[in-house]
Amino acid sequence: MRVLLVEDNPELVALLIRGLAQSSLAADSVGTVGDALHVLATMKYAAIVLDLGLPDEDGLTLLRDMRRRGDATPVLVLTARDGVMDRVTGLREGADDYLAKPFAMEELVARLQALLRRPGNLLGRLLTFGNVSLDTEGRQVFVAGAPRAFPARETAVLEILLRRSGNVAPKRLFEDHLFGLSGDVGSNAVEVYVHRLRKMLTDAGATVKIHTVRGVGYLMAEEKAAE
Repeated sequence: MRVLLVEDNPELVALLIRGLAQSSLAADSVGTVGDALHVLATMKYAAIVLDLGLPDEDGLTLLRDMRRRGDATPVLVLTARDGVMDRVTGLREGADDYLAKPFAMEELVARLQALLRRPGNLLGRLLTFGNVSLDTEGRQVFVAGAPRAFPARETAVLEILLRRSGNVAPKRLFEDHLFGLSGDVGSNAVEVYVHRLRKMLTDAGATVKIHTVRGVGYLMAEEKAAE
């Protein structure tokens, strides 16, 4: 899944992106409240890591705006403001967790994963449909209980489909989660990864099939055994 970093320190951003990638969490980054509002108007993230000392406005401005609009995306505040009242204010404004700088990367990742496991949020530990399962933290795919080695992007496609089992997942959703703000997406990039995943699932004996909904996206459905 993809996380948005709202942080203006480029060295820290680079460190966070590397650390999150090691836990299979992709990340985009922006350095101002204004840029964050612009991005959030068009993209959905699994979680947000938010600095408060941003160059244009206080990070709490973004948090207030999100909660006022009913945006329940989990927000982990990451800031040098570590006083008790700072933490209380952040939590009262709608933050889900608060971590003071300096911090250990392992703790940040653990706190994010805990937020994402909460009921109603995007990330559950084990997703299952038919005889296919995905451990979202270990990034391990199982078909009929047997572990299968799927590449990272095919696994990401599978995760999106599993979360929307029986419902159409729009193509734009795959583009956002696979490529984020990088813009590194060809006209048929999503189709390529879906095609590869289809073949992997078939070869593994999966009881689910990925259907193309022309002009919209993709639908994962369970295939019924012939009578």
